Amino acid sequence: MTDSEPAADELSHEELVDSLRLTLVSGVGPRIRHALLERFGSPRAVLTAARSQLREVPGVGPKLTERIAMAGDEIDVEAQIALCREHHLAILTESHCGYPRLLREIHDPPGVLFVRGQIQPQDALAIAIVGTRHATPYGLQQAERLAGSLARAGLTIVSGLARGIDAAAHRGALAAGGRTLAILGSGVLNIYPPEHGALADEVAAHGALVGELPPHAEPLPGTFPQRNRIISGLSLGVIVVEAGQQSGALITARLAMEQGHEVFAVPGRVDSRTSHGCHRLIRDGAKLVETADDVLEELGPLVEAAPRADGQVTHHPAELLLNELEQQVLAALTCEATSIDALVVATALPVPQVLATLSVLEMRHLIRRLSGTTVMRL
Repeated sequence: MTDSEPAADELSHEELVDSLRLTLVSGVGPRIRHALLERFGSPRAVLTAARSQLREVPGVGPKLTERIAMAGDEIDVEAQIALCREHHLAILTESHCGYPRLLREIHDPPGVLFVRGQIQPQDALAIAIVGTRHATPYGLQQAERLAGSLARAGLTIVSGLARGIDAAAHRGALAAGGRTLAILGSGVLNIYPPEHGALADEVAAHGALVGELPPHAEPLPGTFPQRNRIISGLSLGVIVVEAGQQSGALITARLAMEQGHEVFAVPGRVDSRTSHGCHRLIRDGAKLVETADDVLEELGPLVEAAPRADGQVTHHPAELLLNELEQQVLAALTCEATSIDALVVATALPVPQVLATLSVLEMRHLIRRLSGTTVMRL
C-alpha cells in the first residue's frame, strides 16, 4: 500500500485533508483529538466550530483553541499530501482499511500513520522486541537470535530503529528473511539516528517505517515515549532484552500491560545494570524468555485469534504465511494421528522434505508430534 490517496470506499480527498489537518495541529494529541471528535462528530466539524464551543472540550485552552480555529489558514495539508505522493508514502487514517486493527483498539490510537513501505495483513501476527540503546554483546546476540527465530516462525518483528537492542532486532528479522516494522519518533523521511539510514531502507523494503509525525518531523525527546504506545499497540506481545531501571523499554512494557498485551523479558547477569529492568519485570509477572518457543507457546491462543485486514478471524492465521509446499503437507493432515510414512505417500514428496516441512509447521503451532513417527493437525 503506497498510494497516499484513500480508496473510493474510504475517505474522500476533502475528508482526508480535514482529518490530516486536525492531526497536524500542534497540541492536538490522540486524547484531545478523540475528545474533539466525540464532541463534534467529524474533523470538519471540529475545524469549523466556534471558539466558544472548542473551549468547552476538556484540555482545550485558549492557545489551542486559536490554533484549531486558524488551522485552515496556517497548515498546508496539500503540500504534505504531495510530499507523500512524491516519496511513495501511504497516509493511513483510522478509517482506512489498511490501518492496523490491533492499533485501532488501543485507547489513544494515532489519528494518522505515515508509512514508508507496506503494512500487510500478515503483520497482524507481530511481536515487539525492545531494549536499551547501551546494549552489551550478550543483549545484542539475544535480540538478534530471538528476532530471527520468531521471524522464521512467521511473526513480524516490531521495534523502534534505535541504537542497541532495537537495531539488533530489525537486523535479526531481516537476516532470517522475515518482515519487520520500525516505529519512529521522527518523520519517516528524517531517520534517527542518522547512521541507521541504510538499515531504514532495508526495513522499508521488507516491511515498513511507520510514524504519526509529518514525514520531515524532527526527533524530539517527548516523541519517543509517545511512539512506544504504537510499538506495543501493533504487537501481540513485547519482549524486553536488556533494560536499566529507567529504560524507555520499560515504558513500552507498561503500555503493553495496559493494552492487555503480553510482556516477556530475557534474563541477564545479576551484576549487570542492563539486566535490572528485565529482572524487575520478571518479578512483576512478565514471562521469562530463553528461546522463541517460550514466546510461541504463550502466544498460541492469541496467534490463533489474530485479526485479518478484512476484519475476519481465521482459526490459524499462520496458515496465510505458508508457502506452497507447506500448504501441501498441511492439507494432507487431519485432526487424527497420521504416520509420517502415510504422509510421504499422500504428498509424493521425498522423506527429508516432509520432515523439514513438519518442523516448520510444528514451530508455527499448526501441527503436533504425537510420537517420533506420527503427527496430527491442530
